[in-house]
Amino acid sequence: MAQKHRYRNNRQNPRTYAPAPPAAQRTATPYERKAPTVYGKPFILLEDTEKNTFEFKGGQWVAHGVTIAECRENSQVKELPQKVNGMTRYEIRNALDADA
Repeated sequence: MAQKHRYRNNRQNPRTYAPAPPAAQRTATPYERKAPTVYGKPFILLEDTEKNTFEFKGGQWVAHGVTIAECRENSQVKELPQKVNGMTRYEIRNALDADA
């Protein structure tokens, strides 16, 4: 017994659609490259659960005055995978001045 063909071609007549409006003209803005940023030597900071930061100086971890969020504004910050006593390690590289 033959199977019933269930697909119906219910498309509307393509001539009934209104033509698409023309695309808006965009003026190309010239692209200017930024000068590459040069970073200094890396140093390690630890951040505890209260967002306090510590720097290793003179064989001890000393409180550091800048938070990781403030470091991200003008430095390159990488979170390191190892934790130290439950604190997160970060590698910080401060941006050097272009004039120097």
